[in-house]
Amino acid sequence: MRDDDISARPQPASRRPPRGGPAHALGLGLISGAADDDPSAIGTYASAGARFGPAFLWVAPAMLPMMYVVVYLCSKLGQVSGRGLFRVLHDSCPRWLLYPVLAGVLVGNTIEAGADLGGVGAALGMFVAAPIPLIVAVAGAGLYSLQVFGSYRLIRNVFRWLSLALLAYVGSGLLARPDLGAVLRATFAPHVELSRDFLGLLEAALGASLSAYLFSWQSNVEVEEEIAAGHTRLAQRQGATRAELSRTRKDVLAGMVAADLVLYFVVLATASTLYPAGHRNVRSAAAAAQALTPLAGPAAALLFAAGIAGVGCLAVPVMTAGAAYDLLQTFGVKGTLNARARDAKLFYATIAAFTAAAVGFNFLGLNPMKALVLAGVVQGFSTPVLLALIVSMTSSRNIMGARVNGLGTRLLGWATTALATAASVALVVSWAIG
Repeated sequence: MRDDDISARPQPASRRPPRGGPAHALGLGLISGAADDDPSAIGTYASAGARFGPAFLWVAPAMLPMMYVVVYLCSKLGQVSGRGLFRVLHDSCPRWLLYPVLAGVLVGNTIEAGADLGGVGAALGMFVAAPIPLIVAVAGAGLYSLQVFGSYRLIRNVFRWLSLALLAYVGSGLLARPDLGAVLRATFAPHVELSRDFLGLLEAALGASLSAYLFSWQSNVEVEEEIAAGHTRLAQRQGATRAELSRTRKDVLAGMVAADLVLYFVVLATASTLYPAGHRNVRSAAAAAQALTPLAGPAAALLFAAGIAGVGCLAVPVMTAGAAYDLLQTFGVKGTLNARARDAKLFYATIAAFTAAAVGFNFLGLNPMKALVLAGVVQGFSTPVLLALIVSMTSSRNIMGARVNGLGTRLLGWATTALATAASVALVVSWAIG
């Protein structure tokens, strides 16, 4: 089956839609930003704030340029090539490199989706009197049903509303009543400890902020937007004007600023409450929410838990759909959320398999915080190779034509790749020397 002939749900044929209008500006970038702040990421950030206090705050502004450039390049790749990330890799990457990259991404996606469903279950358990395993199973079934029975436009609109859960973390951080002077010093004076714990959490935070599932989703959602507009053939989807790419840059920047603010305020909330109170070990994002109650008040804890539930329900289908895109595109098989289930049986069956694996992950009795951090670390080791491939592909005229990366974008892309690689190497060295 070829990627340039996709059977989609009936849509009115149209000319290429203008990008960056009100719906787009409030949609794709913010959805990606919210998906980036999934419960796995929140658990990692909360753990860092509780363990190291305000000393971890500088990581947020340092991450923003890296988060922006990576997501923008993936969006640009989807727009210009008309293909998802792993479809481009399938067409241009040697198999000896493609398959290991795919394996790392799928393992990371599955662990993280499972950990996120556990986070959603624990967070909703603060509001609903039901066993957490039951909540996890119902949430997994409900999210899969949305993907199967909802149109792509419905899925996109639901995701937009769920992305508003990001605001909850800003509120919880402010309610923690931080020391402004200490916050400002920690934000603008980077502090690094050459310890296994610090480097491990730094690597996990990097992996959570630059997650492989987000790369795939961002490229594929651009393709889905084109298919929703009736552009089902590859030739119809290829190409983008300078104005379209300029609007995409603004859209992605807005989404990544929102995601980065969440990173900052989650660290701020736990650094201002749990750290000075001596609660240095956070077992899960939901545990962090519960621990906030006596220290920052019930409102902060409830806001924190609501944010976990909201972004978790957004991130899990992004991960499972992303894993399905990656697996099928690697082997040249088509798949789109715009298609009916009966017209894309393998695609939806693959999503079902990853969703079932994520739900089952929660019945293995693993420590939830260790699973969350492990997911971030796995993503962190997958990231450098995938980043190098993304920067190379978006700088290739064979793939991008006249829309290759400019000098500034290339430099920022390669600098991000180098920093991601250095973080992984530093973590390995810290493990080796204890």
